[in-house]
Amino acid sequence: MFTGIIETIGQVEEVIVTGTNKTFWISSPLSHELKVDQSISHNGVCLTVEALQDSRHRVTAIAETLQKSNIGHWQKGDIVNLERCMIMNGRLDGHIVQGHVDTTATCIERKALDGSWEFRFRFPDQFSSLIIEKGSISLNGISLTIFNVSVNEFTVAIIPYTFEHTNIQNIQSGTTVNLEFDMVGKYVNRIHQVNKTTV
Repeated sequence: MFTGIIETIGQVEEVIVTGTNKTFWISSPLSHELKVDQSISHNGVCLTVEALQDSRHRVTAIAETLQKSNIGHWQKGDIVNLERCMIMNGRLDGHIVQGHVDTTATCIERKALDGSWEFRFRFPDQFSSLIIEKGSISLNGISLTIFNVSVNEFTVAIIPYTFEHTNIQNIQSGTTVNLEFDMVGKYVNRIHQVNKTTV
């Protein structure tokens, strides 16, 4: 379980393809603090640390993860948002994030304002019931508030701190990002669907 408050960024150092899996070596300032078998959010995807080497850690994504996220497009040199799992004895600064990516979205507009940035994203229509005006979303693992919501689009506003300390600074029009919708919203939506089919 995560909060969507990014701790640091890492860099993809190596990509290894084995069958339908992809294994990645990631270097980061927190890699030396990790333990094997620990869960870490990488761009919002919960992956298990398999090995440690100096200031690097190794993770593997299976076919299901590669299909539902942007991990399959990672290349050597790419920058990745990292967050360790939350400790259940403090403040929850973002919102509850599972690290289970639902789908991807495409940036359709990037706008620099006077001291902040706005990004607009388009996502598959079938997830339209999972977003609300001023609701929370995990975008590449970042907990953000969405606004100007339409059927399959939304906008996020980015403050300088988030821009400087995450990989959102690298997002341009056409970039694919990972989305995880609010867990509470997904449960409510599921209950509504089940009730409709049983009436």
